[in-house]
Amino acid sequence: MENILVISEAEGILLVSLKEKMKEMGYEFLFVKADVNAISRVTEPISGVLIYTDEDMAEKQQPLHYIKDKVMEDGTPVFIVGNHGEIEDIKKIVTSDIIKQEFVRPVNVNELAEGIDTYIKNYGKQSKKKVLVVDDSGAMLRNVKGWLEDKYQVILANSGAMALKYLALNSPDLILLDYEMPVCDGKQVLEMIRSESEYADVPVIFLTSKSDRDSIINVMSLSPAGYLLKTQEPAEIVKYIDDFFKKQALMGR
Repeated sequence: MENILVISEAEGILLVSLKEKMKEMGYEFLFVKADVNAISRVTEPISGVLIYTDEDMAEKQQPLHYIKDKVMEDGTPVFIVGNHGEIEDIKKIVTSDIIKQEFVRPVNVNELAEGIDTYIKNYGKQSKKKVLVVDDSGAMLRNVKGWLEDKYQVILANSGAMALKYLALNSPDLILLDYEMPVCDGKQVLEMIRSESEYADVPVIFLTSKSDRDSIINVMSLSPAGYLLKTQEPAEIVKYIDDFFKKQALMGR
């Protein structure tokens, strides 16, 4: 069984019907209200989040921001059900790049179930390689996520500390690491990663804006798995990562 976290103030007739339909398809619904404490108590692995809106849901900004941060960290797809106005209000917080599918009321239960199931099976995080992107620039994080998310489960960290916190509980298949960050730069982050046996072997590819010879030599002296320039075309960056995983597969990794 795969778990779907359902954020709703009540289990109405449609949600009860949807729960039964999706149970037949191999999913378990975990119902919680839009409350940070309630959401944080969910410890089961989640394959998707379904936000079932009402006219008051958009006012619950703290739990919506919590959901947004949570799914950005672990790459969980978000689905939303509501009328046009409710959906647009929610998207002011849980933005369009996070919401993978929208279902406008009135909703057909079978179409809703099939839509969620199809997305998770085709694009869900369970079947994708996990790429942890570490960069202090929010714009760069969003860009990289947009380039990679069709093929990979993309987890975002805006600091070395946040990356290490994620690594303490998870094991990505690749880390894309910005070399120039305040407080704790890429060199320091890589040294800390290599010092911990639990994730010392996770491959790291540097992503940097520095292209001069001295900077490249300095970066490569740390023996990363690769080196990418932020100025490269997005298609080149995606191909580099695709080729990296193909080589890993040939080596049985």
